[in-house]
Amino acid sequence: MILFLKFLLAHILGDFVFQPAKWVKDKEENKVKSIKLYFHVGIHAILLAGILQLNLKEYWFGFLLIISSHYLIDILKLYFQKKRTKRIWFFIDQILHLLLLIFATSIYSNFSFSLQNIITEKSLLFLIFLLLVISVSAIIIKLIITQWNPENKKENDDSLAKAGRYIGILERLFVFTFVITNHWEAIGFLLAAKSVFRFGDLTSSKDRKLTEYILIGTLLSFGIAILLGVLYLYVLNLL
Repeated sequence: MILFLKFLLAHILGDFVFQPAKWVKDKEENKVKSIKLYFHVGIHAILLAGILQLNLKEYWFGFLLIISSHYLIDILKLYFQKKRTKRIWFFIDQILHLLLLIFATSIYSNFSFSLQNIITEKSLLFLIFLLLVISVSAIIIKLIITQWNPENKKENDDSLAKAGRYIGILERLFVFTFVITNHWEAIGFLLAAKSVFRFGDLTSSKDRKLTEYILIGTLLSFGIAILLGVLYLYVLNLL
């Protein structure tokens, strides 16, 4: 396990901490001809060698495997990602790097993930409630509040695309987390913070329907997340 953590630390430092945004831009523009790509791989090699230190002779094959695979995965990402798929390829890139780190670790130890240890009653229960909080709740709230859909919504709305949806998901995740970790006071802080940010929208709008629409959506979102949190703890205690 310690070897995997060393590999992972080198990866995080090289891919996130010591990779400037201008390097990423240069790689996307010049691809395999980008000098920054080779700087990036070199930084990874230096960091990994530094973390392994005296054990580098023992783990030389794993070292070469990680560095060479990192270069090839980055090349794959640079040539296949498009403007619309950059987010998807970011996650594909990171998953592939992680799998290679796991494989490199397994060469030297019995490091492995067992599905039997991962797929348990508690993990499945948590996953189910996570999906209820993220997806099912959003559909339920939408079904309830669309009957009061304000007619005066601006056609040229300045808000970000789907921002309301993601804000709702995040606030329910926060509330659910606060409930299952017994930090009820944080829910009040979150509700107060949202009220402060929403205050300008509500006071600038002279439409009472819009105010009530936003209030109903917020209370439904918080209420469902609290209910799911309490229900999760109850079912968890029964297992």
